[in-house]
Amino acid sequence: MHEGSHRAIVAAFLANLGIAIAKFAGFAVTGAASMLAEAIHSVADTGNQGLLFLGGARARRAADESHPFGYGRERYFWSFIVALVLFSVGGLFALCCWS
Repeated sequence: MHEGSHRAIVAAFLANLGIAIAKFAGFAVTGAASMLAEAIHSVADTGNQGLLFLGGARARRAADESHPFGYGRERYFWSFIVALVLFSVGGLFALCCWS
C-alpha cells in the first residue's frame, strides 16, 4: 500500500471513530433514534477501514512457493468483503429495526 493510501485510511479511521463517539454521546443526550442509527453507521465505517488495514497488511506479504507473484490481489478481496459487510449488515439493520 502506498504511504498516501495508508495515511488516508488512518485519517478516515480516526475521523469515523471520533464521529461515532460524538454521535453516541448525542444519542445519550437526546435519545433520538436517528442519532443511534448514525452512530452505528459511523461504527460500520470505522470497521470498514479496519478491514482495509487488514487487506493492506496481508497484501504486503512476500511471495512464496504457493504464491510466486505475491499476495497483492488480496487487497481487492478485502475491499469486496467491505462492500458485502456494508450491504448485508446495513440491510439487516434496516429490516430488523424499522420493520
